[in-house]
Amino acid sequence: MATEIKTLAPAAVWGYFYDLTQIPRPTGHTLAAQDYVLALAARLGLKAERHAVGNVLVHKPATAGLEQRPVVTLQAHLDMVPQKNSHVQHDFVTDPIDAYIDGEWVTARDTTLGADNGIGVAYMMAVLADNTLRHGPIEALFTIDEEVGMVGAHGLQPGFSKGQILINLDSEDEGQLFVGCAGAVDVKVSLEYKDQEPTPEGDIAVRIALTGLKGGHSGTDIILGRANANKQLARFLKEAIASYGARLVSFDGGSLRNAIPREAFAVVTIPEAEADGLWEFASDFADQLRVEFRGVEETISLTLERTELPATVVPEEIQDALINAVVACVNGPQSMLTEFPGIVESSTNMARVLLEAGHFSATFLVRSSSDSRKMEVAGAIESAFNLAGAEVDYSAGYGGWAPNASSPILGTLRKAYEEVTGQTPEVTIIHAGLECGILQGVMPEADMISFGPDIRAPHSPDERVSIASVERCWHILTKALEQV
Repeated sequence: MATEIKTLAPAAVWGYFYDLTQIPRPTGHTLAAQDYVLALAARLGLKAERHAVGNVLVHKPATAGLEQRPVVTLQAHLDMVPQKNSHVQHDFVTDPIDAYIDGEWVTARDTTLGADNGIGVAYMMAVLADNTLRHGPIEALFTIDEEVGMVGAHGLQPGFSKGQILINLDSEDEGQLFVGCAGAVDVKVSLEYKDQEPTPEGDIAVRIALTGLKGGHSGTDIILGRANANKQLARFLKEAIASYGARLVSFDGGSLRNAIPREAFAVVTIPEAEADGLWEFASDFADQLRVEFRGVEETISLTLERTELPATVVPEEIQDALINAVVACVNGPQSMLTEFPGIVESSTNMARVLLEAGHFSATFLVRSSSDSRKMEVAGAIESAFNLAGAEVDYSAGYGGWAPNASSPILGTLRKAYEEVTGQTPEVTIIHAGLECGILQGVMPEADMISFGPDIRAPHSPDERVSIASVERCWHILTKALEQV
């Protein structure tokens, strides 16, 4: 219930966060959220501006006597990742999020919660509204459309900010302070073919569904070894084609570029005499996946059902070339950082695969803290699909955020963290795309850091945020602002 979430501590943070859950704000649809921030600034009597691209910048004057302190820019993004379970009827453009308390967490029913990055946005609004805090000059930068292409950050121009310190509030592990992040590039594959080959005589049509996978964030969760639905369904189809005479009709897997695919679907035709064999193979293959991913994926489901027979199938040479390319293509972590043990350096996520009606497309998000490694992985994808006759394009590339070992704000936040929790935080970099990588280009003199509360399973319907962690991070943030 709304009243329950709004009574959590700190009440201002949770109140603003709940309000955000009631404002639909998937990437590309943040106008209402922008208006909400501007209306808050107007009520508080604070100067605010909306940039042409849609970012909102709010200025809060320093506490009396602290005007000479450095300007601190707080930053978070307004958009959220729209992911839902397949059985749920939910329109992210019009429907609010059904958020609720589940024990020690706040989560949502069957959809993403939007704590990524709604909690960061709520922290900023609470800082703007709290006149009991002592701090120097503050800017609150609310960017748009971070989740697909970092549109808002890319739209910023040099000189937009006077910030000498930037605190990004888009991290998801309380015990870590982030001083660097990976860059990324989108790799998009396409192929057109003639959809004219008639379905073989005597075939039946079968719809195949691989569901029940965890999915998750294609950066922070890529190291967890979760199954990629596109890769595993292609693997099944390769054997179905080779052993049971299957002919591919369509393939539809994954959704967003930065979400590990949880579901994938295909339609094939097979000779009716091979039906029993295909069903038996599907059962064995599902059991095999459960063994291979034991301890990682607990609810793998591979189901087959007869469906309406199509008039045409994918030409055999196209079918074989594309399935082989998907099976052969790299996916998951590709290299690790030696200076930060346990942190992925380079990875790729086969995010979206679609084949139907004469068109094939695939989308990959390649991440790396090394530009050369990033392009090496992108080149491997390009090579695999070039061999299949497909065209490959790169887009939305951006560089990583280079660490600053002598960062003053790092020392301030580490001290605040220790005072609040009694523990020493880990200083590391994140294998995900924070906007700091782009902001560093337009705010080259700013000292940057990123931190945030515990958020689990972002970019999936299992997303949840720790209630206690949100409160601790609020105290860490406000203490740091007092000490800057």
